[in-house]
This record gives sequence, structure tokens and C-alpha cells, in this order.
Amino acid sequence: SNSTEQSGFILVGLFRQSTHPALLCLAIFVIFLMTLSGNVLLIFLIHSDTHLHTPMYFFISQLSLMDMMYISTTVPKMLLDQVLGENKISAPECGMQMFLYLTLVGSEFFLLAAMSYDRYMAICHPLRYAVLMSHRVCLLLASTCWFLGSVDGFMLTPVTMTFPFCGSRDIHHFFCEVPAVTKLSCSDTSLYEMLMYLCCVLMLLIPVTVISSSYTFILLTILRMNSAEGRKKALATCSSHMTVVLLFYGAAVYTYMLPSSYHSPQKDMVVSVFYTILTPVLNPLIYSLRNKDVTEALRKMCSVKI
Repeated sequence: SNSTEQSGFILVGLFRQSTHPALLCLAIFVIFLMTLSGNVLLIFLIHSDTHLHTPMYFFISQLSLMDMMYISTTVPKMLLDQVLGENKISAPECGMQMFLYLTLVGSEFFLLAAMSYDRYMAICHPLRYAVLMSHRVCLLLASTCWFLGSVDGFMLTPVTMTFPFCGSRDIHHFFCEVPAVTKLSCSDTSLYEMLMYLCCVLMLLIPVTVISSSYTFILLTILRMNSAEGRKKALATCSSHMTVVLLFYGAAVYTYMLPSSYHSPQKDMVVSVFYTILTPVLNPLIYSLRNKDVTEALRKMCSVKI
């Protein structure tokens, strides 16, 4: 344990597995810049256009903020290590990266549930929507999401980092993810892994229950609508959110809920690349390209500048 605190860990990362590491590094850097610029633009549009000052866009701006922090937790360190030819990370840095990652992942789980609840209120209770989803309620929901995410980070990070690591220091991953770090411990972690599994099930079960219930009621309400245009608009609004939910939760279920027999270091890294690097860049595209309000706000901003 003392040796680990002094020397830290070695992140094996993606680039050792690649035949063209420089090209892969450039591609990830471009994706990183696209993620930051896309989410910053989306947040700016939401805050600058009064037509987008609604609960739905408030939650989308929170999602964009989480995505920017999410990708910034892992990718800059990975790219910098590749450029400098280093792949070491100290134990405190590893613990901080782990905590931020867990906090942001957990917060996004609950935020996606809050977004589905918002859609339920908008479609199923339109007359009382402004009262039920006031700005104060939205702030309370967003704060709760951040708090619950931080609880996940505070629960898992200290326990993981206090295990004795007296063998290999090679983390077969590009960041300090809990399962990858736990594998390096020379003590029996079976009980902890079981508790971690139960914790992750709970972290997924609560949001999934909220999302499933919300969309069940939404679909029932849509089927009862007389207006074909109203049904089309409601489905279009919900489809963007459901796309993000499926992308994010599908990868999380693989990482934290499937038995170890389904996992390998290579598979884990591929899945982590998908929801750590690719999902944050897809979210602004999904919510902007499929949303007329956002594209209209972008058009007005460009016309004003011209």
C-alpha cells in the first residue's frame, strides 16, 4: 500500500492496443474539441434565447454541463500522457479522477430520470405544467441529481483506494475506473464487488423505474390524443431523450451489471470509449439536429452576427 502511494499506477490505455496511436490520438482530440464546442454552444443558446427558458432546456443545459465535465475528467490526461510519453498517475490523482467520474456518471443517471419526469408532466399534465415544474422545482431536481451522484463517488472511491495494492500497478484502462483498479488489489475484494454490484443496481434501478413509468404514461396519453400533429410533436420531443437514455444506460449496464465472464480488458475499454468519449459528443447533436427550437435559436444567432 505504501509502495502504491509513492509510485501510483500505470495506465495501460488505448494507445498500446492501437497500430496507429498518433492517428487515434488525433481523432480523440478532435472528438474532445467537438464535445466541448457543441455543449458550450448548446448551453449558450439555451441561456441566451428566451424561447428556450423552459424546464426541458434547463435540464438539457445541465446534461451538457455534465458531459463537458465528464469527458474532461478522463480525456485530457490520456492525450497528455500520449504526447509526453508518460502513462503514470499518482494515487491521489487516481482517487480524484475516480470520484469525479463516479459523481458525474451517477448524476447523469438521475438527471435522465428527471428529464423523463419533466416530459411526463409536460405531456400528461399540460395545464398544470408551469406550476408543477416551476424554476424552483427544476433547481431542486437538478441539485438532487448532483447530490445523489456525489454520494456514489463518496461511497465507492475511499473504499476502492484503501485496498492494498502490492502486485502489478498496471491498470488495463485509460482512466481509473473502479472495476479496473479493484482487480489490482492483492486482498479479497469479493464482498466489496458484491456490494458495489448492489449499489450500481440501485443506482440504475431507481432512474430506470422513473423513466419506464414516465414513458408508459406518456405513450398512453399520446395514444389518446385526437390530433395527429400533437402525437407527432410529442413523439419527436421524447425520441431524442430516449435515444440518449438507451446509449448511456446500455453501456452502463454492460460495465457494472454483467458478470465478469462477459468482460475482458479490451471489451471494457471499447465500451468505456463509447460512453465516456462518444456519448458526450452525440448528446448535443441529438438534441440540436432533432430539435426545431434549438436550430431556430442557432439560425437567429447567426443572422444577428451576420
